[in-house]
Amino acid sequence: MVVSIASMDSLNQKASFMRESLLKSQTITDNVVTILGSFDHRLSALETAMRPTQSATFPFYLVTSCLVPEKISLRPYLVWDVKMLKVALLFGSRENVYRGEMIRTNAIRKAHENIDKTLKAAEVVLAQFDLFHKAEAKILRGPHEDLESYLEAIDELRSTILFFNNKKGLKSSDAVLSQANTLLVKAISKLDDEFKQLLSSYSKPVEPDRLFECLPNSMRPSSGSPRDSGGKNRSEHQNGSTEIPTFVVPTLIPPRILPLLHDLALQMVQTAHQQQLLQIYREARCPVLEESLRKLGVEKLSKDDVQRMQWEVLEAKIGNWIHFMRIAVKLLFAGEKKVCDQIFEGFDSLRDQCFAEVTKSSVLVLLSFGEAIARSKRSPEKLFVLLDMYEIMRELHLEIETIFESKACADIRDAAMGLTKRLAQTAQDTFGDFEEAVEKDATKTAVLDGTVHPLTSYVINYVKFLFDYQSTLKQLFQEFEDGEDNSKLASVTMRIMQALQTNLDGKSKQYKDPALTHLFLMNNIHYMVRSVRRSEAKDLLGDDWVQRHRRIVQQHANQYKRTAWQKFEELHQRQSQWTVPDTELRESLRLAVAEVLLPAYRSFVKRFGPLVENGKNPQKYIRYSAEDLERMLGEFFEGKTLNEPRR
Repeated sequence: MVVSIASMDSLNQKASFMRESLLKSQTITDNVVTILGSFDHRLSALETAMRPTQSATFPFYLVTSCLVPEKISLRPYLVWDVKMLKVALLFGSRENVYRGEMIRTNAIRKAHENIDKTLKAAEVVLAQFDLFHKAEAKILRGPHEDLESYLEAIDELRSTILFFNNKKGLKSSDAVLSQANTLLVKAISKLDDEFKQLLSSYSKPVEPDRLFECLPNSMRPSSGSPRDSGGKNRSEHQNGSTEIPTFVVPTLIPPRILPLLHDLALQMVQTAHQQQLLQIYREARCPVLEESLRKLGVEKLSKDDVQRMQWEVLEAKIGNWIHFMRIAVKLLFAGEKKVCDQIFEGFDSLRDQCFAEVTKSSVLVLLSFGEAIARSKRSPEKLFVLLDMYEIMRELHLEIETIFESKACADIRDAAMGLTKRLAQTAQDTFGDFEEAVEKDATKTAVLDGTVHPLTSYVINYVKFLFDYQSTLKQLFQEFEDGEDNSKLASVTMRIMQALQTNLDGKSKQYKDPALTHLFLMNNIHYMVRSVRRSEAKDLLGDDWVQRHRRIVQQHANQYKRTAWQKFEELHQRQSQWTVPDTELRESLRLAVAEVLLPAYRSFVKRFGPLVENGKNPQKYIRYSAEDLERMLGEFFEGKTLNEPRR
């Protein structure tokens, strides 16, 4: 009985334990079912989200195939076998279930992140494809309709090429790059034609009247001929005008066109089309510049052409050339430089080369005329035009150095400087020739009346003109030697005057009458002195020179008085045919003669008059009264002819 009771207690305990175990198992089962239900719901949602990815249309497939290496699949991150998960949950511990859940949840989250990244990368690639197709459409339409849009399309195409060059891992990048590069070559080839067409359309010769409007008022021709203003150079010397002339550089190409040409040039440079660009620019602009100069009147002349010309024709052409040089440098070349600078901004080497190529032939045509003059046979009358030409080259020197400053234009600068020096050398040599010509002048034509010789007036006028060029001569002398410029000019002038005086001494010996010899020298040296006193030469030659030569004039006047008065009637007839052209000098010489002759004659008449009058034939001895004699003296040096009646 006791055993039975003990056995019953043991059974009750076991039953109670089993009941508790079943309750716990039920609880666990319920929890697992709940967890499985949750996982089943979440995995179903994930599978639903993945179906569009697995059945993606062409663009997405293209993008993902480009972005994800071919041998790697996203499926291990996206698909999970639910049955295997349930088995793991049934036979694994709760901790393993939870751990597995966390791992799988992280894997799903990473898969979502990878999908987001893939989609974003795909959007970028698709945007590049879209950009490429839009650029392609614009380029195929050509640049004529909308050049700015065409240039933008080329920039977009370059951007696409750069993008795919940096995405070499993409499966389709090589195909895209090939197509884009082919399209770019076609686009640039159209740009060459467009640049040529646009530049040629707006490159027209500049008409002379338009150029004249760009000149200062003082330099504009009055009748539309450059010749009218070419001769103003000398008057400018004489007037000494201090007005600063203003030149307005003409617009050679419309300002609205220059930015388009610049953009076209930029695209061509970026594709290494510099040589094509240079050739197109030279062929378009060079003939236009040459034609502008031809319309103005510039012509190509050789040294032989210059030698064959009559001096009057050549002098006019030199005057025109001086005017042409101003217009070419200050207007045409300056305008061409402005155009070149704007079109090729940022490409210094190409800019300089294009400008040199366009202007070189025109510059050399202008300079060749100057060279022909400088190398032609020297003559005194060419000195002043040589000085004019030298002066314009000096005037334009700084502008030539500035406009043609680049290394590509070195030959042009050297040619201009070479002409300047050659003109200076020829002018200086002409000085020497003139001095020698004056001294050795062998003109046989005698001045019968003893008046001023043509050589004297020619030389004096020559010297006067020299003083209109004082500043130019100072620069010229500095080309060859240092020292005081004024002293050099004074030395040259004195040598010329001395050469003239030496020649006059020789010419005076042609006269058989000694009185006429002294009258001739008196007239000519007096003309020299008077001309110097009334010009700037006085300051240069000095008072000593003037006073010394005035004494020489007086000496010849005294010699004339001593030798002239032997037989009065004969002298009156002869000397009334002689000439003293200067009124002041003529009256002075008559007075000097009268002061000697009239007092002596009056004294003679007073002393011997009564005696003669009471004698036989008084008119034989006293034919003239003092008043008659004074009247006859008033007829001296009038240059009368033999048949001209007395007053």
